[in-house]
Amino acid sequence: MTNLNMEMDMGVLSKLNENQRVAFMKALASLANIDGKLDEQELEFIKEVAVAYGISKQRVSEILQVKNIDEVVENVKIINNRRAALELIKELCVLAHTDNELTDSEIVLIGKIGQAMGVELEKIEQISQWVIDRVIWLEEAKLIFEEA
Repeated sequence: MTNLNMEMDMGVLSKLNENQRVAFMKALASLANIDGKLDEQELEFIKEVAVAYGISKQRVSEILQVKNIDEVVENVKIINNRRAALELIKELCVLAHTDNELTDSEIVLIGKIGQAMGVELEKIEQISQWVIDRVIWLEEAKLIFEEA
């Protein structure tokens, strides 16, 4: 499991209204649950981010129960702030890489979500490659600095 030590741009995300923040979080939850199981690290990540956004416990429960991917893709269309959309793509890529295994279903979902928000496939690929480069960089650092 790779810890990418990335922080969301809370300034950009604080400009979203509650429904946009919930749509953002539902996208993360749907990616985390795409394999049919939400592991403890993914669950904690989603809860922590939701709390940081000031999302109520009731809405967090709603976020964690998301099952319909088509609904999630439709809901993210309300995120009309390009910088927030790019931030969501980055966070989806980070989340997809936390288990060091990027699946076809994760790639497809990230693409659908990005396109629903008007983000071009080339930009999604660019963000994904940047995240992969960071994973490689962090793994090399462990070797160089002889960390376990």
